[in-house]
Amino acid sequence: MARRIVPFLVIFVVFAGFAGTLYFLYQKSRQPQIAFETIRPTRMSIVGKAIAPGSIVPRNQVEIKPRVPGVVEELYVSPGQRVEVGQKIAKIRIIPDVVTLNSAEARLRAAKVSLSSAGKEYNRIKKLSEKRLVAQSDFARAELDYELAKLEVGAARSNLELVREGSVADSAKVSNIATSTVEGTVVQLPVKRGTSVIEANTFNAGTTVAVVADMTDMLFKGHVDESEVGKLSTGMNVIVSVGAMDQHFEGKLEYIAPEGTDKEGTIEFEIWAAIRLKPEQMLRSNYSATAEIVLDRRTGVIAIPESIVEFEQSQAFVQVQVAPNTFDRRVVKLGLSDGLNVQVLEGVGLLDSLKRKAAAIPVR
Repeated sequence: MARRIVPFLVIFVVFAGFAGTLYFLYQKSRQPQIAFETIRPTRMSIVGKAIAPGSIVPRNQVEIKPRVPGVVEELYVSPGQRVEVGQKIAKIRIIPDVVTLNSAEARLRAAKVSLSSAGKEYNRIKKLSEKRLVAQSDFARAELDYELAKLEVGAARSNLELVREGSVADSAKVSNIATSTVEGTVVQLPVKRGTSVIEANTFNAGTTVAVVADMTDMLFKGHVDESEVGKLSTGMNVIVSVGAMDQHFEGKLEYIAPEGTDKEGTIEFEIWAAIRLKPEQMLRSNYSATAEIVLDRRTGVIAIPESIVEFEQSQAFVQVQVAPNTFDRRVVKLGLSDGLNVQVLEGVGLLDSLKRKAAAIPVR
């Protein structure tokens, strides 16, 4: 009996496995239904903007240079300090050139010798003049030579002091004191005591001992892409966002570069915008900032997400639902875009359901 049942069991198992395999392959070959998410157009305001990255800088920033070469002996200011026109910035200790110093010392010695000789001659002529033994013209000539010799000694002594110290005693003429040429705030102090400096001359720009800027008059300087610069014009309102402060400042576009610059294969144009600061507001130099320039504004228009728009051969399409899970490709005419949403001029209405691109839910 058992021998008769075993063959039937083997045949049953084989047929059951075969049937299961066919069912599995059938299930795998079935196309799953996909239910797409849809979205409807909405009415909203679209604002077209040009975005320009850049930084905040003072409009007026001046580098203070020394008038003589030497070594910084003393600094009278510190960064952040406000200074007036003519206020002392630094004192320069002059390291005189040996040749120039020797020449100045020799000039003084020669002037003293000339003064001594002229003095003796003057005294001799004066005594003879008192006895009326010489002409009055000879006395006048001796007196003139004596006065000129005294002036030469004074000039030689002043020259020697200028070579050694950079200033003349009992004189307001001081060349070894660097002073501020503008009113403002010290934003940089790149030198320290003991730093060697050179004066500005024909052959070099000189060493900067301080940078003074007017921090009440600030500019935004940034760059815009060549595709947007044609839409800009001076006088446009600008919103400047300073990320480090999480604040927004109003401004007005006042300069657009007439020539672009190549930056990594992209042509960019520099722009400047004057920032309007309230009395309680303060900006620091070189803050990173972003400017938003409003190019156009449309209120109460039909708009859709720009991500669901398909482009082909300079035409725009959207997928419009005509039945459950059935969509028809329709041409649309687009208007203003803000980068996220775009205005629809023709093609769809508020009651149309549009397919999202990347939102599909498989249904078994």
